[in-house]
Amino acid sequence: MTDSRLPHILLRERPDGSDFTSTRSGGGEKRIPGRQRDAHSSFLKSRLEAAWREVEDERAVVQIERHGVYIEFKSDPGADLVTKSLEDIRSKKVRLLNVRTETVAVTNPDTGAPEEVVTTYATVFVANEKKDHFLKKIQEYAEADTEKGRPRNADLINSIADIRKALSIESFWQDATSLIPDHMPQWCEIWLSNDTDEVISGFEALLKKLQLPSKAGIIRFPERAVKLVLANCDQLAQLCQLSDDIAEYRRAKTTAEFWTGLRNKDQAEWVRDLLERTRYELVPDVSVCILDTGVNNGHPIIGPVLSDVDCQAVDPSWGTHDHDKHGTLMAGIAAYGNLVEALSENGPINLNHRLESVKILPPHGANPTELWGYITSQGISRAEINAPERKRIHCMAVAAADTRDRRRPSSWSGQLDQITAGTDDDIRRLLIISAGNTDPAGWAMYPDAQLTDSIHDPGQSWNALTVGAYTELDAIQDRTLKDYLPMAPKNGLSPFSTTSFCWEDNKWPIKPEIVLEGGNLAHDGNGFITECDDLSLLSTYYDPQNSHFHPFTMTSAATAQAACMAARIQAQYPDFWPETIRALLVHAANWPDGLWQQFSGDGSKTALKKLLRICGYGVPNLERALFSAANSLTLIAQAEIQPFDKKRDDVGKPISGYRTKDMHVYELPWPKDVLRGLPDGTGVEMRVTLSYFIEPGPGEIGWQDRYRYASHALRFELNSPGEGKEELIKRINKAARDEEGGHPGTASASKYWKIGQARDRGSVHSDIWQGTAQELADSNIIAISPRIGWWRERAHLKRWDRRARYALVVSITTPEETIDVYTPVATQVGITVPIEIPV
Repeated sequence: MTDSRLPHILLRERPDGSDFTSTRSGGGEKRIPGRQRDAHSSFLKSRLEAAWREVEDERAVVQIERHGVYIEFKSDPGADLVTKSLEDIRSKKVRLLNVRTETVAVTNPDTGAPEEVVTTYATVFVANEKKDHFLKKIQEYAEADTEKGRPRNADLINSIADIRKALSIESFWQDATSLIPDHMPQWCEIWLSNDTDEVISGFEALLKKLQLPSKAGIIRFPERAVKLVLANCDQLAQLCQLSDDIAEYRRAKTTAEFWTGLRNKDQAEWVRDLLERTRYELVPDVSVCILDTGVNNGHPIIGPVLSDVDCQAVDPSWGTHDHDKHGTLMAGIAAYGNLVEALSENGPINLNHRLESVKILPPHGANPTELWGYITSQGISRAEINAPERKRIHCMAVAAADTRDRRRPSSWSGQLDQITAGTDDDIRRLLIISAGNTDPAGWAMYPDAQLTDSIHDPGQSWNALTVGAYTELDAIQDRTLKDYLPMAPKNGLSPFSTTSFCWEDNKWPIKPEIVLEGGNLAHDGNGFITECDDLSLLSTYYDPQNSHFHPFTMTSAATAQAACMAARIQAQYPDFWPETIRALLVHAANWPDGLWQQFSGDGSKTALKKLLRICGYGVPNLERALFSAANSLTLIAQAEIQPFDKKRDDVGKPISGYRTKDMHVYELPWPKDVLRGLPDGTGVEMRVTLSYFIEPGPGEIGWQDRYRYASHALRFELNSPGEGKEELIKRINKAARDEEGGHPGTASASKYWKIGQARDRGSVHSDIWQGTAQELADSNIIAISPRIGWWRERAHLKRWDRRARYALVVSITTPEETIDVYTPVATQVGITVPIEIPV
């Protein structure tokens, strides 16, 4: 499509109801150009023969004995290459080594509009004795027909636009070309085309002959093996000349250990490079406020985003400096994300949010337990008084070691819920907090210990976004730990993360809601466990005179990443509410394969309920949170609703008692023509996320009961195929009444939802609808309805007529990038306001 980064669509009023027009019909067929048979076969034959001659001439010059050649096949721009036919699996003498694509911006000759087209390249090894393999296919194409009268091998040959000898590096390089080493050696992954002992030993002998340094050991996959080699561009080209077993080249993943192992003066060179590449286009009113041990803004890469006036302390006698290092570690990641990624890049980095620091922990001793909530509140107030105009993301990775509260609200978590809901000042706030870390005594019992170590206070807060940890880090390069193994599998639960799996009932919020990188542990297989820089993130050290960088792990590092993401979303969409930013982070999350394999069981709703209690909705994707795509449309509504009212008689006069009041119904501006135009049975996915803040009950009495803690609850419901608006409203009214009586209603569309009723916990609800395009075309009515809470049950406190805000996020995703569901909605949608219907 013309653009894969499109803004989300904010619904402001009722759509005009105009028909939608599909920009494409159907899809899924191969895009193969038509060819003039004789001319094309003659051209490809000459190109293949020229490529082979070029290889033989090269061998004659350098006197290389090889068993075959590398040939590269190319598609036309915007067309497909039939890569599956480029391999002879039976003989294994013709092997498809890799496929890569290049995207180029062009102008559409018909419309004059810019668009992107993709060219596909495939690198193939052809053994010497199979020299005629593709020549025969071309000859058959030129001279023989199938039973249907088409040229033999037509799909394959027509899909090939050109053939050439594979280039020495580019034909094998799978990362961005900017990462290809120059004449300075870099650690690279060499992917071999086979995992047999013969291939591996032969390649290691070649490395020894060329005196190329390599890491001990090898990573095996089916029909692939990976070796880490230190090489420059010329040495990689030489390997292509001398080996028949190269499949791919990639830049090795750099770990935190690379930078922590440098001398500080060498670290300073990397700091200077980062500063030169970073563009500080700070949005004046977007910030991340770090509530921690203080931040040292004398660090050269922290100074540009954290001014002296934005460094404060709850108690001025504490000073604003970082006395512990934790706050400055939080700051580096809250500003830049994981510094391993920032330092590894070559291109520009754009920062558009600033930092603030409020010191809430004393340099000596500890705050009294009974003051934790008060001190947090004071820290937030100081930042807001200092710069009241800012839209800030409050970030706190401070938690109590004592987990006796387990799911029950505490005075601290209750205070956070009051702050975020704006109970005292009607100002809503986004607060991102850590789930807390596991007891080191339980590391050896991974992952069972993580399932019994509860989320730490105040992580049970209903309104705060609680962040746990997973890990992608599983490569140990430290030679002193060469016999060690990673504790957690790649994309599995981090050994540091606590969970709510041990909470004894289903009444309390899903915690954590999301997980982000929190690092891993290394073990020797005999019970000894250690932290390891290779399995850590990298951040800024509070004393740059001694070191600019320091490893950083645990749920603190994950929380800082979430705050950085939230600030980027807020800068992109300045009108979005805190409830909306929280919704987008949850909405953009998914479970990577590692977490899914660890905890999803059979994928049933019961198993997914377990998964939610361990890692929430998974790992958020910032790109999805920031942008829609042509085939992935996101609609957002922000609205207020009045959940409760006094009961009224038939003429509308108030009588004794209280009732639920409003329901909001959205008739979403669905791209129905596009969906109905897809082939029968085409699977599509819709995701719905509802986010709102509750007001906590006034006092701890009754906090064992969720109905006495939460001011109200909201639910979303979708019409099922064939169900009209009136039928949906009747069904929801019954569900509301049944739930108040203790018997939740069963939605008629329940078979389409991946999670189901387990989503209805806490104050953010998200679920994934899966069905066919035709079924989704008839399912575009979403209702938001209230459920019981203390605003109604404790009406004497005179909060029964309060209005509540919420954010609704709805996405449609189709399987093919060529299917455009965005354009027909974007060209038709107006500003949508939900219809208020009495319950």
